[in-house]
Amino acid sequence: MLNFEDEVAVSPIPGLGLQAVRGFMPASSASAGGRQERAQPEAAPAASADELRRIRVEDKRIINGRTDVNQLVPFKYKWAWEKYLSACANHWMPQEINMSRDIATWKDPNGLTEDERRIITRNLGFFVTADSLAANNIVLGTYRHISAPECRQYLLRQAFEEAIHTHAYQYIVESLGLDEGEVFNAYHEIGSIRAKDEFLIPFIDTLTDPAFKTGTPAADQQLLKSLIVFACIMEGLFFYVGFTQILAMGRQNKMTGAAEQYQYILRDESMHCNFGIDLINQIKMENPHLWTPAFREEIQGYMKTAVELEYRYAEDTMPRGVLGLNAPMFKEYLRYIANRRCQQIGVDQFYPGASNPFPWMSEMTDLKKERNFFETRVIEYQTGGALSWD
Repeated sequence: MLNFEDEVAVSPIPGLGLQAVRGFMPASSASAGGRQERAQPEAAPAASADELRRIRVEDKRIINGRTDVNQLVPFKYKWAWEKYLSACANHWMPQEINMSRDIATWKDPNGLTEDERRIITRNLGFFVTADSLAANNIVLGTYRHISAPECRQYLLRQAFEEAIHTHAYQYIVESLGLDEGEVFNAYHEIGSIRAKDEFLIPFIDTLTDPAFKTGTPAADQQLLKSLIVFACIMEGLFFYVGFTQILAMGRQNKMTGAAEQYQYILRDESMHCNFGIDLINQIKMENPHLWTPAFREEIQGYMKTAVELEYRYAEDTMPRGVLGLNAPMFKEYLRYIANRRCQQIGVDQFYPGASNPFPWMSEMTDLKKERNFFETRVIEYQTGGALSWD
């Protein structure tokens, strides 16, 4: 019986690296300018014994690996595969959620206050493009630089979930009959939203630059920095004012269809954040030379800036107290979250004593549940397995 250690007498497939980090290799070096005669196929060069050796678990690495990225097994990072399976089990689609009550409430002049309407439109203005930014960062950036196929498998699922989230926000906008031009351009036109996106875009540009390659300490730190910004700041902090606001509205039996969708999105994003943190910590373990005091100090600076930007967004969306919430409460909450993210990746906390003013949010993100808060049919949205909030 063959196993993964067996040596097999095969020739390498042209254009497919058996032991190369890139997996599929360029078929030719023809330039993009003008049409060229098709070159005659050349005989594959003789392969070394190392190139023909089957994949071994110990050969795999998160970045700068030398194993074939097209071979999923043998597994090394089982936590990534398990998160992929959990994400698939928690599948849902926006159109499965009934929006009729939300539509009636929105159309009723007395259904919501102006402050509550502002929360909804500002939320949608941020989120309709935020998940597109996240998807682009995964597909055009992060995925290219991760050499562990188990992790790539989860990233593909995560990218699909980002598409579902964008779909969900569009579904809410369409259901309520909002001005699509106003909502979808908010990230250009609303200062508090634009500031968050302008903070994120340089980190997207780093990874999506075709010339960017890992393999040096400086480049590997750039990758690690971008992963931290997206897992711990974008998905792990920038989303939480909006989630809290809409879920607080649902707790008061208002806009429950939108709140239900936000709850499923929160569940997905919590897993995205946790996966990203696992990825970051694994890279740190495999590349301890990247985790320098100067690098950690830089990450702290980003976290402090992110707290300030998200608090500015809280002030903009809530100029007055509403739903039993006010902007100062979010200052404490954001400091609490920032401390938690720093702790999760091994960076010193810098808001000592910060506490969580919204313990009910911890229930939604930290506990395993069989039904959601609004007593709707979560179980029916699953394709198998148990609903997980981790």
